[in-house]
Amino acid sequence: MAAGRYAAGRALRPMKARRDGRGPLPAGFEGPPLTVHSTEPGAVALTRTLTAGLPGVYGLTGRGTHAVVGPVLDDPTDKGAPSTVVRRLDRVAQGQLSTGATVRLTPVVHVGDPGTALGMEFTEVEIPGELGALPAWFVPGDRAHWVIAVHGLGATREHPMTVLPFLRQQRLPVLDIAYRGDPGAPRPLDGLGHLGDSEWRDLDAAIRYALRYGAERVILYGWSSGATMALHAAANSALRDRISGLVLDSPVLDWKRTLRALAAAQGTPRALLPLVVRAVQGRTGLSEGRLAAVAHPASLALPTLLLHGPDDTIAPWAASQALAESRPDLVTLHTVEHAPHAAMWNADPEGYEEALRRFLTPLM
Repeated sequence: MAAGRYAAGRALRPMKARRDGRGPLPAGFEGPPLTVHSTEPGAVALTRTLTAGLPGVYGLTGRGTHAVVGPVLDDPTDKGAPSTVVRRLDRVAQGQLSTGATVRLTPVVHVGDPGTALGMEFTEVEIPGELGALPAWFVPGDRAHWVIAVHGLGATREHPMTVLPFLRQQRLPVLDIAYRGDPGAPRPLDGLGHLGDSEWRDLDAAIRYALRYGAERVILYGWSSGATMALHAAANSALRDRISGLVLDSPVLDWKRTLRALAAAQGTPRALLPLVVRAVQGRTGLSEGRLAAVAHPASLALPTLLLHGPDDTIAPWAASQALAESRPDLVTLHTVEHAPHAAMWNADPEGYEEALRRFLTPLM
């Protein structure tokens, strides 16, 4: 039980910057690091792994370095280099990629803030939360509907910046929030994350802030546990009648399976995983009932876009599929193949944004 309690703490402790200078790694991207074998204009060769060969657009992060890579350019197995994979190199945003450097793939494409990363007008604001002030970025737009963006497990406010250019094209104001446990935000009372079960109240505070400062209605857009927060808010917020719709990317709908996956990614032996679940229940008060209630098909009352795929090893896709099949009147499921957890946009940016456009247009 002591080992289970320790593993539970590692799995749910809020993510911090790593000692080697790299940023936190979103859940599902904690695998072995990659080595840069060579670079040339428009291309980078990386250690060949399943992660390195993922299709789509990703960030590449290392010590003091952040780059953006596109699809795989060729298959070097025919050229005598079976140990590497060559990807398109779109840009180096920070530092430089040097031969021998250690890097990791990440769904976080933009780093910094909306101004430095994207050249967007924005304001740093503070949202009054129940544990203290919550930092947020506000990107203005012309419409009366605001999008409130909520990142997920292991990520920060930088992750939602992936879709900020698209949302700006739709002229939607965006509030990209930090919540308890994030850098600059209050620490959870028990020092642990609750997979959205308590964090949703910070999203509720963001809804109040948006309505106070000009929003007529809001659209909740969450990734991973942020999507779970959106479901809790839609079911429990006193202001739920002002929510127009939900965008749920890789939602955590089965917290026990997600917790086991998080603990396994931290190196917890398989035999200890049931004890991790019991330890978390004892330390956080998490129960199956509350999440099951807000994610139950009968609880949904809002148009919902589910963006998910069968290759997600952190939040099982089958739960999203079942939810969509049970509520075809409200739920649209956009399936993304070959996408790790919360990396649906990365795997297919064009298809993802088209599904998002089709969903948002009637709501605006």
